[in-house]
Amino acid sequence: MPGKRQLHFAEFLADRPVFTTRELAVARGAAGDTDGAYHQLKHHLQTGRVKQVVRGIYAAVPPGVDAEVFEPDRYLVAAAAEPNGIFAYHAALELLGVAQTVWSECVLHCDRPRAPIELDSTTLVFLPVPRPLHRRGAEDVGVRRVGHESRSLRVTGAERTIVEGFRQPHRVGGVQELVESASAVPVLDFDLLEEVLEAYGQRSLWAAVGWFVERHRGDWLPPERFLARCRTERPRGRQYLVRGRRGGTTLAKWNLILPPEIVPEIEEYGRNA
Repeated sequence: MPGKRQLHFAEFLADRPVFTTRELAVARGAAGDTDGAYHQLKHHLQTGRVKQVVRGIYAAVPPGVDAEVFEPDRYLVAAAAEPNGIFAYHAALELLGVAQTVWSECVLHCDRPRAPIELDSTTLVFLPVPRPLHRRGAEDVGVRRVGHESRSLRVTGAERTIVEGFRQPHRVGGVQELVESASAVPVLDFDLLEEVLEAYGQRSLWAAVGWFVERHRGDWLPPERFLARCRTERPRGRQYLVRGRRGGTTLAKWNLILPPEIVPEIEEYGRNA
C-alpha cells in the first residue's frame, strides 16, 4: 500500500489556491486520511497563510493580505464545493467573457442541490439541473469547458446560456442584462442552439431566441432554416416573455411581449402592449 509522500505545501497552494481537505489528503498520498490533512492545515490556519471558507474548503491567502478580509475566487470556491457542477446563468456570461456587470449571485447546476455558500460579496447557489433537461437525459447539452486560474470549469456555452437566460431572467440579472451581454457573443452554433430549444420544448423560448437572433442577423448570419423553425415553433397566442410582468412591447411577428426595459431596434416589429 503506498505511503504518504512529502508534500511541498507552497507548490500545492500554487496549483490549488482553493482546495478541499480531501484534495490535500490526496496530495499527501493518503486519500482517506482527511484528519491528517486537517492536522497539517492547523499551523497554516493559525498563521493566516490559509483561510477556511466553509467546512472542508480552504483558500490560500496571498502574502501581505489579512486573512480576515480576504475573499477567495468565487468560481474556485464553487468548483471545490461541486467539482462536477455546471456554471450557469450570469456566472456563465462572466466566464464566457461577455457579461456587462459583475453580479452578486453565482449559480451552478449540480446533481444534488446543497445549501448556498455566502461569501462577502457573492452568494454561491447550487441548483438541480433544470427539469426539462433532466427528463430528456440532456443534462450536458450545450456544456463546454472554460479555463479559469488553475481549474477547467464546466460552463453552459453561449447557446444554452441564452436559452436559459430567457427562461429564468432573474438568474441573469434581468432580460436587459442578458440581451446586452449576449450581444457580445462572437459566434453561435445554430444546430446546438436548436438542440437546446428542442430539449426545453417551450414556445416562448423559440420566439425569444428567434427575435434575438434575427436582431443580430448581420453579426451571426443565422441560416434561414433556423429562423423559419423559430417562427414555426412560436406561441400560437401572445405571451409575456417575463411571467408576472405587464406592459411592454408586443412583437406581433413572434407573438411575444417584451418587458418595458427592452426596446426592439426594428420598429416595425413592435407596438405598445
